[in-house]
Amino acid sequence: MSEALFEVRNLKKYFPQSTRQGFLKKTVNYVRAVDDVSLTIKRGMVLGVVGESGCGKSTLARVLLDLVPATSGEIIFDGEDILKADSKGKRKYRRRVNMVFQDPFNSLDPQMTVAQIVTEPIKAHKTLKGKDQIYRAVDLIEQCGLFANQIYRYPHQFSGGQRQRICIARALAAEPEFIVCDEAVSALDVSIQAQVINLLLDLKDAHNLTYMFITHDLNVVRFISDEIIVMYLGQIVEKAPKEKLFANPRHPYTEALLRSVPVLSTDEPVERIVLEGDIPSPTNPPSGCRFHTRCPNARPECSQVEPELRVFDGDHYSRCHF
Repeated sequence: MSEALFEVRNLKKYFPQSTRQGFLKKTVNYVRAVDDVSLTIKRGMVLGVVGESGCGKSTLARVLLDLVPATSGEIIFDGEDILKADSKGKRKYRRRVNMVFQDPFNSLDPQMTVAQIVTEPIKAHKTLKGKDQIYRAVDLIEQCGLFANQIYRYPHQFSGGQRQRICIARALAAEPEFIVCDEAVSALDVSIQAQVINLLLDLKDAHNLTYMFITHDLNVVRFISDEIIVMYLGQIVEKAPKEKLFANPRHPYTEALLRSVPVLSTDEPVERIVLEGDIPSPTNPPSGCRFHTRCPNARPECSQVEPELRVFDGDHYSRCHF
């Protein structure tokens, strides 16, 4: 069995921008949401994904899960290229992957009970029949910290943290191998965040799961992740094990993000890096290095030549000339 669960190669997702001319639409440009991303996700790891809003984190996750079609590239899952799979192969793939969304209030159907919500994936993929479906649902909600007698209640009868636990139970229902947590704790109170993060780690060990954990919170990603990728304007600008990334960031954008994290200690004040200007449009990204318009260390070469994702120290990658 291969150590790599995912091998992503030169993945692109462009959204067309159209203008209407009479009854016809003409594509005038593209939003380059994900632009030439390559990465490996190992079995059993937690891959953290960070970056500002609009950098392509969620789009990357949705393309990996085949929720939106890729423009080009390869997604090799357990040795099979998902983008070339037929409908039967994609259905099998969707049982092996799942997602926990950011908002537990809008991601649950208010007209369905917890039992209906959790058993829905089981029925869709036909993994269990009859009463075994309910037994599986009860087992999962208990693993997620709820009680069996709550299974016939509706989402409005639960708190935000409890709803997210229901979402996690639903994600586990079809026995997936890979789960994307897209800002899964950002809508929760801080104390509840810690409980849900610990729950996710316990479930990871119990079910042999692999996670992609998308977040804006660098403290959270540092706690839960094994490896971290930093995205900017649809590209990976840095990738490294969390210890190396936090101890020695190689890209100016990563350094600016890390120095923006609040610290409680005043013994060693952190010098902030203030990024000038706004994030450029993904419709018309800058030439050369995409970060050079905001980079405090930019040189003439940065605006002319696009840097490659180069490796440093074995497993530390950075997309920077210097």
